[in-house]
Amino acid sequence: MVKTAWVTDSTAYLDSELKKHPDIYSVPLSVILNGEVFADGIDLTSHELFERLKHLKSPPKTSQPSVGAFQEVFERLSKDYDQIVAVHLSGKLSGTVSSSEQAAKLVDIPVTIFDSNILTLPMSALMKKGMELLAEGHNLEHVIKKMEEIRDTNETYVLVGSLEQLHRGGRMSGVQFFLGSMLNVKPVISFDNGALYVKEKVRTEKKAKDKILEYFKQAYEKHHFKEVYLLYGLHEEHTVDWRQEIQTRYPELNVLDAPLGAVIGVHAGENTLGISWFNGLK
Repeated sequence: MVKTAWVTDSTAYLDSELKKHPDIYSVPLSVILNGEVFADGIDLTSHELFERLKHLKSPPKTSQPSVGAFQEVFERLSKDYDQIVAVHLSGKLSGTVSSSEQAAKLVDIPVTIFDSNILTLPMSALMKKGMELLAEGHNLEHVIKKMEEIRDTNETYVLVGSLEQLHRGGRMSGVQFFLGSMLNVKPVISFDNGALYVKEKVRTEKKAKDKILEYFKQAYEKHHFKEVYLLYGLHEEHTVDWRQEIQTRYPELNVLDAPLGAVIGVHAGENTLGISWFNGLK
């Protein structure tokens, strides 16, 4: 039997099942605050990050793992495994996929790189599905094809807590930042093939939340997917209203929630709230 290691990065949300799994390995991204480098999820929690952000002299930065960091992990795993599958956050948001791809060329063990086009909990859900399919006996080519098919049905909508942080981090253009901050517009941010774009511009947060829930309802009534992911910056209580409404209306649907983590928090802000699902995950 082919023994497979699954590698991801620290923007993935690992629940207790994934944390305990013997074949999952995570490589941390870095957060740089006033010149000091922290390993995401190891040296810095989201709470610590947002507390430090209040006192920063210079804008915070993030950095993908180095090629060498991935190479070291891949070489270590080659002693115990026959192949590696590496599942990473969107290559349009970070150079992590690129670092992993370069490292894969430097090692003898076969490494398959999978760009999730997303991040955090939805990315972990894709990895979990891939692991299930592989455990059922499907070959890796079939598993990756199914993961790609599911990935391409994703819908994600986000109310960003800090447009300024998103703009400073280079993830939103100056024009979009101006529209959101100067004209009191609440943009609904979405993903297009792994890249962020402004899906809607509405006047109030309530209207933005109502709009997002309408997208969700339309998608669920059409596709009947099995789970939905609520994503938050720092405050889990921000997910309560959406959770209650979804569970009341669709009690059969599994509602999961997770923090975005420090690296994503640097760019999005502590008051960020998002919702994500895969229309093809049933």
